[in-house]
Amino acid sequence: MNDFAVTERTRVKRIHERGHYDRETVHAVLDAGMICHMGFAVDGSPFVVPTAYWREDDTVYVHGSSASRTLRSLRGGIEVCIAVTHLDGLVLARSGFHHSINYRSVMIFGTAELVEDADEKMAALKAFMDRITPGRWDEVRPPDDQEFKATMVLRVPLEEVSAKVRIGPPIDDDEDYALPCWAGVVPLGIAIGDPIPDPKLADGIPVPDYATNFKLG
Repeated sequence: MNDFAVTERTRVKRIHERGHYDRETVHAVLDAGMICHMGFAVDGSPFVVPTAYWREDDTVYVHGSSASRTLRSLRGGIEVCIAVTHLDGLVLARSGFHHSINYRSVMIFGTAELVEDADEKMAALKAFMDRITPGRWDEVRPPDDQEFKATMVLRVPLEEVSAKVRIGPPIDDDEDYALPCWAGVVPLGIAIGDPIPDPKLADGIPVPDYATNFKLG
């Protein structure tokens, strides 16, 4: 895979060795998540909005109500910054200064585009559902005309993007390694529980495999 072009906005300046610009890393971080935060400004006021997202090739998609102020603002052509972050561990060092966290993150700069073609829009919505729960789109009722009209889908091309990742143990000053205190990493992650059936679920409907064995990425 080719690397993304490095721009002044995407170049990682602080601890630059943690920066990644290759598609494999960027795609992996995006595919491991479901929620992004979109930052943008409207009439001089800043907004940061959390929302679900999904990736197809070098494009990130978001969707929501056609009446959404956020989506209506973004479809107007203003710039947006999209951030995705995974917290992987607490890094406990021997000094307060060197405490850190292990994480994977991606930052995207761009302009959202409205998906207007009906077939492309329907395909995008199907891809979103099937990415999270493979095969579910064919099991459920598809959106009717009113629901389809009430849903807006936007795409943001992955053009100006970078990842930043920290992994591994704490990094202490040499003289601190002899200190008699515990140091290491406390792993963190998302806990996936057992599926909880709808109280109104009809008898005899088994739990699908994608719910029993749900996973991200």
